[in-house]
Amino acid sequence: MESLGSQTLASGVSKRMAHFYVPIGVVRRGFFPGEADSVIPKGNLGNVMKSLGQQDPNYGVKRLEELTPTMKPLERVKDKINLITGMDRTFQQGTDVHAQCASCYLSSAPPYTIEGTAWPLDRTLDHLVADVVGEKTPFLTLEFSCNSHKDNKESIYFDNISWYGTGHLAPSIRDPRKMYRRLFSTKELDQYRDVTDLVLEDARAMKKELGYADSQKFAEYFDSIRAIETQMDRLEAMKGELAKISFEEPPEAYLPRGEYIRLMGDLMVAALQSGLTNVATFMVGPERWDTPYLFDGLFDKPMSHHGMSHNQTKLINQLLKVDRFHMEQYVYLLEKMESVVEADGTTLLDNTLFTYGSGLGDGSTHQYNDLPIIMAGGGKQVKSGQHINMPEGTPLANLWLTQAKMMGAKMKRFADSTGEIGAVKA
Repeated sequence: MESLGSQTLASGVSKRMAHFYVPIGVVRRGFFPGEADSVIPKGNLGNVMKSLGQQDPNYGVKRLEELTPTMKPLERVKDKINLITGMDRTFQQGTDVHAQCASCYLSSAPPYTIEGTAWPLDRTLDHLVADVVGEKTPFLTLEFSCNSHKDNKESIYFDNISWYGTGHLAPSIRDPRKMYRRLFSTKELDQYRDVTDLVLEDARAMKKELGYADSQKFAEYFDSIRAIETQMDRLEAMKGELAKISFEEPPEAYLPRGEYIRLMGDLMVAALQSGLTNVATFMVGPERWDTPYLFDGLFDKPMSHHGMSHNQTKLINQLLKVDRFHMEQYVYLLEKMESVVEADGTTLLDNTLFTYGSGLGDGSTHQYNDLPIIMAGGGKQVKSGQHINMPEGTPLANLWLTQAKMMGAKMKRFADSTGEIGAVKA
């Protein structure tokens, strides 16, 4: 189906950005070039560990040719991607490794610089970019999660990568039916409208009775309610366009893991395609949730991804299957974006920076260095088909700064960045 193209920039189509987050890191021997024969590390080697991966000492850029086993599903689209290795995350001692690697993945503030939090957690990249490209979309950002667990074993820091700011979560949606109704249901929109109208009416009456100081605080609350009203106005204005989208409401039934992830992915692509949002985050699973998953088609019984990662020597084949499975879901979405033709003849993927990544370089060692990152899409503004091997210690925030500038954000620095990654630019 052709893109509706309802939100456009000067080029005729919107710029979009999406992040596909994989929990627990990857098995390095299956993912990273040159590490197939590396010794499997044992135990937690610490968060300041450097040079764990046996990288080519000749840092630089070369053509991405033969793909590793985990990356093999990318073969058909490898000219659309860049493999970027050698980038590190910051780590603030004293907080949980898994929680910090998820919640701070898109912020990575310098350690001990953010007051009032145990995490180096600041406003995340997606919201900073949405300030630039989301002004006319009904949803500034959308947050998708493929955590199908019913238990709430872990805190919100294990299950969310998108934050409005320190301590202010942008909650993700796990249920495909709930996400569908949020995006396309006019019934839910009408209910929100009724509630918002009542709240605004009460707010206007109350505002007249407040003193100056209270009025200043109340203004922030009033503005947030008005933002919801504006969002609904934009949704209502798009009703005619949204009616053209052929997307049935998901059934209330158990879905095999792959079908569930792909359904959530289909909803994300539809939202980006239709102009409901230009910025999305997509967590393929939560960090350190020991409740097992039934990875349909991979194993004959439910398995815990986190539990397996700490027994990598014995369970390496199972872990490699999980890594490959996650990559297949990413490729499914890449190809779906590539099949969507925009108003100017380009594809949705051409106009989307779509990044695969994890907050850990290896799940068994909890290392924050040498992370697995793949950047896809971007069309003519990106030079693709490369393996970009960065010098040891390059902050991941350098890539986020580069992407933010590609999306039109005017910033000189992001988090602990030290510069841009020029090799990805055409």
